[in-house]
Amino acid sequence: MKMIKYIDGGVTAPKGFKANGIHCGIRKNKSKKDLALIYCEKECTAAGVYTQNLVCGAPVTLTKENLKDGKAQAIICNSGIANTCNADGMEKAVGMGKIAADALGISPENMVVASTGVIGQPLSLEPIQNGIDEIVKGLSENGSDSAAQAIMTTDTVKKEFAVSFELDGKECKIGAISKGSGMIHPNMATMLGFITTDCNISTEMLQKALEAAVSDSFNMLSVDGDTSTNDTVCVLASGLCENEYIDSENESFKAFAAALKDICISLARAMAKDGEGATKLVMCAVKGAKDKETAKKVAKSVICSALVKAAMFGSDANWGRVLCAMGYCGADIDVTKAGVSFKSAAGECEVCRMGAGIEFSEEIAKKVLSEDEITIDVTLMDGEAEACAYGCDLTYDYVKINGDYRT
Repeated sequence: MKMIKYIDGGVTAPKGFKANGIHCGIRKNKSKKDLALIYCEKECTAAGVYTQNLVCGAPVTLTKENLKDGKAQAIICNSGIANTCNADGMEKAVGMGKIAADALGISPENMVVASTGVIGQPLSLEPIQNGIDEIVKGLSENGSDSAAQAIMTTDTVKKEFAVSFELDGKECKIGAISKGSGMIHPNMATMLGFITTDCNISTEMLQKALEAAVSDSFNMLSVDGDTSTNDTVCVLASGLCENEYIDSENESFKAFAAALKDICISLARAMAKDGEGATKLVMCAVKGAKDKETAKKVAKSVICSALVKAAMFGSDANWGRVLCAMGYCGADIDVTKAGVSFKSAAGECEVCRMGAGIEFSEEIAKKVLSEDEITIDVTLMDGEAEACAYGCDLTYDYVKINGDYRT
């Protein structure tokens, strides 16, 4: 596999893209940006994956419709108000897209429209209309940082990455920003993710690569067991890398898909680590499963367990909770062959072998589990398949944050 290198630049690292983020007045706090814009100098091939919640935000419905032709040129997103469960939601989503499209001089059908924030509150278009000239004027090849900040809600840090890799002797880049630290649960649990690339690739292959990447990243992510109403991940490809056009699952497609998956996993890890109130990134790596689906079920069940999450917060090596979560996940596994270890930068502590507890040092286990990134290693000894899920610990602050989210 060709080498993937992480670089600076976020969504503006690929050729042809500019971005910006401003405070336009949707949010009361003037120190927080609340409107983001990503724009490409040319029409792009585009693909998207969306929430599976039946309560679906109007922006998601509009974006799905706009991307039916596999084309887009810009993304506009506000934070603070989700524009979901509003009688005039679609009218406002369409209006938001039109405001941006008119200012950019492009077709409204080429807009990706997204919103995030409180559900059920009406969205005023006035701040967006008043701020559109400023945000368009400020579009920059260095604007990814401000766009990443503008889509944040309860996030404490921005999620922004870019990678570089080679395709047909050309340097190809993928950039991405995302937001999400609460109301995040598989499947499609990104809250919002915007990806750009200068790869020259067909819509069909772009969609295939995105779905595969989401399957092993965002669909393996859980913070709190709640699937958002506004989840959207979309990718725009400018083609300006000038690699040979990818319209089949050839070696170039495999290289692109691998890079896309890598950056999506980085976003998923960042969102899990920044889960509301979280102090630790908790991962469950399952190996030795009879098939991929089994490995995924087990890994997801472990990181979704409230009892496991609470134990990780307390640095308590309560491995019985891990086996408990494995046992009710619905996968056909033989728990009597299972092994469990805890790993971190502080070392490794094996706690269970062949489905039974073994002697281990509570002191070492405490040290391992006191780090801010922990892996729960699960071995099933049923086959060769493996999977990894991404989550966080459950803290007092999670309840505090969500107890007064609206206020």
